[in-house]
Amino acid sequence: MKVEGERDFAAPRQTVWEVLNDPSRLAKTMPGVQSFDVQDERHWRANLKIPLGPGGLKMSVDFEKTEEREREFARLHAKGNGVGAIMNMDTGFHLSDAEGGGTKMKWEADVHILGPIASMGQRVLQPIVNQQVGNVLSALDRQVQEASGAPGGATTSTED
Repeated sequence: MKVEGERDFAAPRQTVWEVLNDPSRLAKTMPGVQSFDVQDERHWRANLKIPLGPGGLKMSVDFEKTEEREREFARLHAKGNGVGAIMNMDTGFHLSDAEGGGTKMKWEADVHILGPIASMGQRVLQPIVNQQVGNVLSALDRQVQEASGAPGGATTSTED
């Protein structure tokens, strides 16, 4: 399942980069984080309770930053295991200066879910993934605003 989109932030590119590369700030953008452990600047683990179905899906997810060009681009691989599901995700973002100031982020994610949860099918899972992506982007905007110390807003466009 592939999702992609763009997001504009009312903050300098350096601020957006710092938030995206701070695992403790990223943890605040993920839904259902129950615990978070930073192993080093390229590896961290989160225990999540993903709001999926009754009771949610508990999953342990290992993250690895696999590539980066400072203030421009980064790629992240995530592998999660839970009862009833295995998840692999590759995601990346590209930062550039937005017209009129601020930062433009183009992002993409390729999510693969295996196991009984996957049997729900893409038609059921896609809206859930889209909703969670929206939640993550809104939380990311809040983290960027907090880091820049100024109120601001973001605009979003998402393509399926």
